[in-house]
Amino acid sequence: MIILGLLLLILGVVFGISILWTIGIVLIVIGAVLWILGATGRKVGGRAHYY
Repeated sequence: MIILGLLLLILGVVFGISILWTIGIVLIVIGAVLWILGATGRKVGGRAHYY
């Protein structure tokens, strides 16, 4: 999710499409939160891993 967010962020900047930039930032934040929760051992949505 973080990699997809980075890809969309880069594409949004390169092509000047602001919606891609916004979606990229949102995906990076969500991916980081899930990563932190998973690293601390908490289950996310009833699952130990979200992949």
